[in-house]
Parts: sequence; C-alpha cells; structure tokens
Amino acid sequence: MQTTESLKRRMKSAGDLLSVVKTMKALAAVSIRQYQKAVESLTDYNHAVEMGLQIVLKERMGAMLQRKTTTIKRMGVIIFGSDQGLCGQLNEQISVFTLDHAQNAGVKKDNRKVLAIGARVADYVEDAGQTVDELLPTPGSTAGITPLVQEIIMIIDEWHFRHSIDHFFLFYNKYVSGAIYHPHMVQLLPVNREWLKEIARKKWDSKSLPIFRMDGDRIFSSLIREYLFVSLYRAFAESLASENASRLASMQNAEKNIEEQLQDLHVQFHRTRQMTITEELLDIVAGFEAMQEEAS
Repeated sequence: MQTTESLKRRMKSAGDLLSVVKTMKALAAVSIRQYQKAVESLTDYNHAVEMGLQIVLKERMGAMLQRKTTTIKRMGVIIFGSDQGLCGQLNEQISVFTLDHAQNAGVKKDNRKVLAIGARVADYVEDAGQTVDELLPTPGSTAGITPLVQEIIMIIDEWHFRHSIDHFFLFYNKYVSGAIYHPHMVQLLPVNREWLKEIARKKWDSKSLPIFRMDGDRIFSSLIREYLFVSLYRAFAESLASENASRLASMQNAEKNIEEQLQDLHVQFHRTRQMTITEELLDIVAGFEAMQEEAS
C-alpha cells in the first residue's frame, strides 16, 4: 500500500501536469482565433483578385474555352501537416486522404512529386511508401506564412519547368468550428475552368466597366499569381487552425483524465491517512491498556 508521502508526491506531479495542460489548451484556443482572422482577412483580397479576373476574362474567355482538358500524367502534391505532436490523428488523416486521392487519380508513385509542410506528416507519407521530395517547416505564427508561400511558388515553378508537371493539388485540413476539422483538397493548377467561367459571367457591380491598357496576357498572369498566393495562404491558415483545434481536443481529454486521476488520488490519500490515524489510535489504546494491566 502506498504511503501518504508517496501519494502527496503523485498529487503534486499531477497538479503540475494539469497546469501545463491548461496552459497548452489556452494557447491552442488563442491560436485558432489568430488563424481564423487570417482566413477572414483574405476575403476582401480574394474579392479584388476575382474582380480583376472578371474584367480580363471577358476578352479571353473564348480562347480559354477552346483549350482541351488534359489528363493527369504527372502530379504535384502539396500536403499540409504539423511539425509538433499532441494533435491527435491530424497528420495520419490528411496523409491517408492525400494518398487515396492520388491513387484514385491513376497517377503512379514515380510520377508524383510531393512537398510536405511539417515533419510529422512527411513521416506518415513516407511510411506509406511515397517519397517526399521537398520538406518545409510549419510557421509559428501568421507572420511566417508569407515567406513560405513565396518559397512554395518557387518550388512549383521549378517542378513545372524541370519535371513537366502541370497539375498541382493542395491537401490540408479545413477548420470547421470548436475542435472539428475535415480533410480538404483544392486543385491549384491548372485553374478550375468552371470557377473561371463563373467569374466571367458575374454581373459587374456598377454601370461603368473598367478598362486596362496593359497586355492582357501579362495582367492575367499577374492575377493568377495572386490567386496562387491567396490559395496557399488560406491552406496554411486553415491547416494551422485545424492543428490547434486537434491539439485543443487532445488537451481537453488530457485535462479530464488528469482531473479524474487527481480525484482518485485525493480519495486514496484521505483513505490512507484515515487508516494511518486509526492504526496510531489503536496503538495508543493498546499501549494504555497494557500499562493499566501492569499497574494492577
């Protein structure tokens, strides 16, 4: 049976661990809101890009519709996960979702180039037999997202020109609410034609249509690069929000388990303390009775 001193040590350790868990839980909740705001801030920026595309596409839509849809022979995969642990099945779920989609697309492993964001998800992908060609760290805050987006765009350019990859897909966990998220896929390139058609057919907000004097190809290319930036930035923010949502859920479960353990330890401590006091009282009574017998 454990002594009261050993139970006190266990209670102290559990209490210290509970403090750490509560701190991590609070940090996760704050981080979720930070990345939610980052996603919300993209709305106006994305709307401005779509308005620019709307004007350019009114003159280019005919030429775009004449282009034939190409089959996917080589695929560029960009998968977002985490560098840190304590985030449940986040990395496992997105890696399984990604590899299933690549397999269903009919693209062989040798014809895939994989860029992993986060060492943990890269391990899951490689354990499944898929080579990871590039690995980037996850940013610690929203300030670190933009430099990584620029680096990814450079990698996309390199893969396109060196390895003749035309199809690029983003795979990340999309945040829903609370501790809920789900795997999500976005076709980054080539840009979805249906989306472009929808933008071109939108009614302009005012009666006067803006005009542009720049070369149409040049301005269209610039707008597509802005679209790439928005898509990649959103993928980072959604993935990081999902990571913290998963960590929040893990910390909530850990907090509940520690509190239950602390409650059990308190019960054991009081029971052991009561037994010790009872034994000491019995020893005193037995000693008193022995002394009375000797005196008589």
